[in-house]
Amino acid sequence: MHDKTLIELAAGLRAGEFSSRELTQDLLGRIDRLDGRLNSFITVTAEQALAAADRADAARAAGEAGPLNGLPLALKDIFCTRGVKTSCGSRMLDNFAAPYDAGVVEKLTAAGTVSLGKTNMDEFAMGSSNENSFYGPVKNPWDLDAVPGGSSGGSAAAVAAGLVPAAMGTDTGGSIRQPAAFCGITGLKPTYGRVSRYGMIAYASSLDQAGPLARSAADCAQLLGAVAGHDVRDSTCVARGVPDYTADLDAPLSGLKIGLPREYFGDGLSPEVESAVREAIKVFETLGATVRDVSLPHTHYAIPAYYVIAPAEASSNLSRYDGVRFGHRCEDPADLIDLYKRSRAEGFGEEVKRRILIGTHTLSEGFFDAYYKKAQQVRRLIRQDFLDAFDEVDVLMGPASPTPAFDLGANKDPVSMYLQDIYTIAVNLAGIPGISVPAGFAGNRPVGLQVLGTHFAEARLLNVAHQFQQATDWHLRRPAFAEESA
Repeated sequence: MHDKTLIELAAGLRAGEFSSRELTQDLLGRIDRLDGRLNSFITVTAEQALAAADRADAARAAGEAGPLNGLPLALKDIFCTRGVKTSCGSRMLDNFAAPYDAGVVEKLTAAGTVSLGKTNMDEFAMGSSNENSFYGPVKNPWDLDAVPGGSSGGSAAAVAAGLVPAAMGTDTGGSIRQPAAFCGITGLKPTYGRVSRYGMIAYASSLDQAGPLARSAADCAQLLGAVAGHDVRDSTCVARGVPDYTADLDAPLSGLKIGLPREYFGDGLSPEVESAVREAIKVFETLGATVRDVSLPHTHYAIPAYYVIAPAEASSNLSRYDGVRFGHRCEDPADLIDLYKRSRAEGFGEEVKRRILIGTHTLSEGFFDAYYKKAQQVRRLIRQDFLDAFDEVDVLMGPASPTPAFDLGANKDPVSMYLQDIYTIAVNLAGIPGISVPAGFAGNRPVGLQVLGTHFAEARLLNVAHQFQQATDWHLRRPAFAEESA
């Protein structure tokens, strides 16, 4: 059962081939046998999962089962989950059990899904490799010497390894799309405001967005339909109707206009990645699409703008972790200042400290206008680049990452790590949706094709991705690791 998609598992449940309890037990067994080598989970909630599976089976027997009823998944450990440790991959929250469910968790629970646990992540979602976790690095199931990408690396690795058929992640600068690309699965970052951020522990509030990671675009369509929608508890969540994202998956692509940003195919792009992406684009031409070059002229400002805006917001958001109200508290503080200093020094990892310092500096008197305000002005230009491009084309395509997954420990320099997100960061600055789909290999490591659309064009992106997956089999490939102890 571990190699099936959500759609296939749902069909099996409807046909009575297995129960949700049997499916849940099978996957919990795989996690127990295999995850010691991957480290993709921080917390496994076996007891709660089996209870949820029994409820799903009872609902199905009563004729009350929806499309996701009884299907197992995992949650990035950034979503508050009632009574379950919600650590954000940090020592700071190692002892924190959330007293409520995040909006995403509420909706998935209402849909009858079965959460198997909380997945590993870069601390407070700050990283591109999942090496910054307090709980140790996650490994890529395609090559255990490689990173799975970050910050949603645990979610991506768990799906690729067949430990769960799908998982929820978050994307602040590429943290769904890049690990999806590195692990050979499908990952969708929705439009900013499409999915509630209530109960999703904040990194950079104007950039964070939740989204699904799964084996196929059709699976992502089902999950997005379940979690999207307005939430009055999140002031940034858009009051807009939720379409049926599965309705147009099979629509033909004849007449689709694809734009290739020149800036995404220049220096720094691995030749193997470029070759795989260009071969994927040829598939769209056989499906009736037309291709043209476009320009996003302010792309080269995206990383500097992001690394002013995101750390500034992080500095503000993470100020609440002071050792007083919740989170890690140092032993025997001499006074209040000592409590603050040592609690934060002990609770946060190096990358988080680095970004807090950068953010505090850029928000300080004398630097706010020079850095933060200027970065926000650049952000507006980047957004306008995308809007101008979408006046000419329907979607944009390019690589999700300049390289395939790199080796664990290979990028010790922070700047070289930041450059891994060069093709994804601008998407978050503009607030538009993007999806990464498997599109080939560079050696034995997967390559992801990134498809971008204008605001609230998720249905179009899912249709484009689904049609590509109907014409190729990259998304059906499984790492040898996933077949161990099958």
